[in-house]
Amino acid sequence: MILYVEVECKLYEGASLKTKRSILKRNMHMLQKDFNIAISELDYHDLWQRTKLGIVTISNERSHLDQMSERILEKIDSVPEWERISTHIEHL
Repeated sequence: MILYVEVECKLYEGASLKTKRSILKRNMHMLQKDFNIAISELDYHDLWQRTKLGIVTISNERSHLDQMSERILEKIDSVPEWERISTHIEHL
């Protein structure tokens, strides 16, 4: 099974695209390291105060994917530089 999570966040830190890229790079790397996921910015590349992230991982058990998605979202919510404003989760 495949877990696909799309998360839209509002960024509070900094006031430039350079600062946004720094925040995204640091936190995306942390999520990849902690959860062994693929993650990428999907939208709002030219806005410093918003981002949309796509996250993908696989497992042979849906229950494992459900637990993983909860842990990933908890970790995203713990990042002080942004606020999660929308989430879309799919199991494929």
